[in-house]
Amino acid sequence: MNLPCCAAQQFLDISIKWTTQEIFPPKYLHYDPDTSRQLMCDKCPPGTYLKQHCTARRKTVCAPCPDNYYTNTWHTSDECLYCNTVCKELQYVKQECNRTHNRVCECEEGRYLELEFCLKHRSCPPGFGVLQAGTPERNTVCKRCPDGFFSNETSSKAPCRKHTNCSAFGLLLTQKGNATHDNICSGNSDSTHRCGIDVTLCEEAFFRFAVPTKFTPNWLSVLVDNLPGTKVNAESVERIKRRHSSQEQTFQLLKLWKHQNKDQDMVKKIIQDIDLCENSVQRHLGHTNLTSEQLRSLMESLPGKKVTTEDIEKTTKACTSSGEQILKLLSLWRVKNGDQDTLKGLMHALKHLKTYHFPKTVSQSLKKTIRFLHSFTMYRLYQKLFLEMIGNQVQSVKISCL
Repeated sequence: MNLPCCAAQQFLDISIKWTTQEIFPPKYLHYDPDTSRQLMCDKCPPGTYLKQHCTARRKTVCAPCPDNYYTNTWHTSDECLYCNTVCKELQYVKQECNRTHNRVCECEEGRYLELEFCLKHRSCPPGFGVLQAGTPERNTVCKRCPDGFFSNETSSKAPCRKHTNCSAFGLLLTQKGNATHDNICSGNSDSTHRCGIDVTLCEEAFFRFAVPTKFTPNWLSVLVDNLPGTKVNAESVERIKRRHSSQEQTFQLLKLWKHQNKDQDMVKKIIQDIDLCENSVQRHLGHTNLTSEQLRSLMESLPGKKVTTEDIEKTTKACTSSGEQILKLLSLWRVKNGDQDTLKGLMHALKHLKTYHFPKTVSQSLKKTIRFLHSFTMYRLYQKLFLEMIGNQVQSVKISCL
């Protein structure tokens, strides 16, 4: 094992200190009346008492402490100390008396020691969160919630929580939160899913299959000009170009175009086909039954920025089935990770889920979902619909799966 220089030196110092104490115990001066000489005698180790001083012919004799007595240092005493500590009211025995330690008492859970009394930990009122949790030795430390955070309860454990990001859940912000209340969100009529999913797996697959492997000059402009219905304005197109990679730009443009043209017959047809696809995905994921811990494991295995525990808890409350919960959490992950492809992220996750002892049936359902979305027939369907959508002018553009 190779240790850094400083670590190796510390390890050596500790080893020398321990070894020399074992081989060369601490000494004390003792006058030997038989020889009238000053002798260097070994001290007695913890857990023993001095039975006989050393002589010119014999080492120090130490004996074990009797029951209910102890010594906790190297010493020269001919008596052990009595375990006299008695735990008081609202305390419990953290460590029982033994030959090397006195009895140790500690305040019960939720209390701390102050002037020999076990007092209850302070509770932080609404608008304040726990900065430092109380311990058996220290009271709770509270702090006012900063901007963007809130606490709506009186608690000795709960920190300030971040205001809910309504848009990340596909919802509208109807009332801004403060130090004592969360943001209030309302249902978004444009939401494609009752759990507020931003973009479904099928919708994302459709828009990503529409991205050519090799871009023609001014590909995004060609797409904007030939998409039917309400045009995406130049300002939005420039914003997409600034914020997203070239591979992501088509996806973001089609997503915005769909939103602006949701009442057109062409878009309604696309939405119907996507709904059929979603029904198939739901069937693949319909038999999953994951605990919150397993959902956290799934999210941890995805690359990039992680979905928070708080978002996972909110999702389990908002979405009824595990299938819906998985789709919602994947949607949240995509929002957090910008240009990342959800299906590619999910394929990455499946390679790492073995280390989490993830249920095999769920892994198989996710694999089937990926295979379904990448299937030849689905790809051809998306390709055909996309080419119909942008018309004959760009039918010569070579569309291929990434």
